[in-house]
Amino acid sequence: MSDCRPESFSSDCPSRLLFDQIADKWSMMILVVLDAGPLRFNAVKRRLEGVTQKALTQCLRRLERNGLVSRRVIPISPVAVEYEITPLGRTLQPPFKALYAWMMAHLPEVEAARQAFDRRLAAPSSVDIRLDR
Repeated sequence: MSDCRPESFSSDCPSRLLFDQIADKWSMMILVVLDAGPLRFNAVKRRLEGVTQKALTQCLRRLERNGLVSRRVIPISPVAVEYEITPLGRTLQPPFKALYAWMMAHLPEVEAARQAFDRRLAAPSSVDIRLDR
């Protein structure tokens, strides 16, 4: 294992991989969807507009591997699978809720910044030199 100092973001540091997996958009949304209690795969999928079956399966496996979600096979016909947040996964709920609160509080400012940026791109001035185009 390499030196895992926060300021270096070494590519082989396990914390970087975990951060990538937790901060993934589907991971965060899955943990929010499962906050109320266990759900079957298709119930999770229905609540996440736009997620593919493959992306959801891969994400749930990563969350399970990291100990944040548990998977339980329900022996009925046909076999069903249910997912639930683990106690470790529940420890992520306070920071996720804080992030969501920040997002909702600052969304108007972010939207205004996006619109200003888009306007600058649409109407370049003679002073504004674009090297990234």
